[in-house]
Amino acid sequence: MAKSVGETPPPSVVADAELDPLMHASVYRDLRRRFLIGQVMPDASLSTRSLAQQLGVSQTPVREALSRLAAEGAVQIRSKRRIGIPPMTSARFEDLLRCRLLLEPESARLALPYFDASRLKRLREVDARIDAALQSGDVGAYMQNNFAFHFTLYSAHDQPILNQLIETLWLQFGPYMRVVYGRFGTAKLVDQHHEAIKAIERGDSAALVRAIREDIADGMGLIGRSALAEAA
Repeated sequence: MAKSVGETPPPSVVADAELDPLMHASVYRDLRRRFLIGQVMPDASLSTRSLAQQLGVSQTPVREALSRLAAEGAVQIRSKRRIGIPPMTSARFEDLLRCRLLLEPESARLALPYFDASRLKRLREVDARIDAALQSGDVGAYMQNNFAFHFTLYSAHDQPILNQLIETLWLQFGPYMRVVYGRFGTAKLVDQHHEAIKAIERGDSAALVRAIREDIADGMGLIGRSALAEAA
């Protein structure tokens, strides 16, 4: 017999959907990206029910995704109803910043020999979108394209574990980055993305490493410390 419109699926169908590994992976990727590009704010109180409704899924894959994000340091699960973002203390900030400064310039250095004209064109296009976002004051677009710039660069090489480690750092920085850039902007900083592109064009590894290092140190180091001092 044909199923009527709006009829509730049998429990076995719901169970099968909850066990679908592709669906679980999709939920995890979606939530993970929200952290990476700062769509989750530091003071957010996360609800599995609310997130499940937003994504159109049951709470089971959302709980699993949040557990994975907790293991990566992006969230703290205190109870089923108390899930939040870990506080950004000065010690934690300095630790994360130090790790970014160690890993990201190295990833850029490794990527340089693999950069071709097509990837360089994509990098310029992303950088143009960043400039447009800064001109319009669109913090969301800035965050999204800033992430795209760095990982368009880093993904040129075949070192997936290195880039996974870097993404884990961005997961923990993402919510805080959104607040920092929204409050302080980047207008007074040297555009190190432009410097990085020029270094790639010249094939200058040292200049590329320096540009990425200074981009991190200026953007998150100087601005971030100012934000922490203001909040203290």
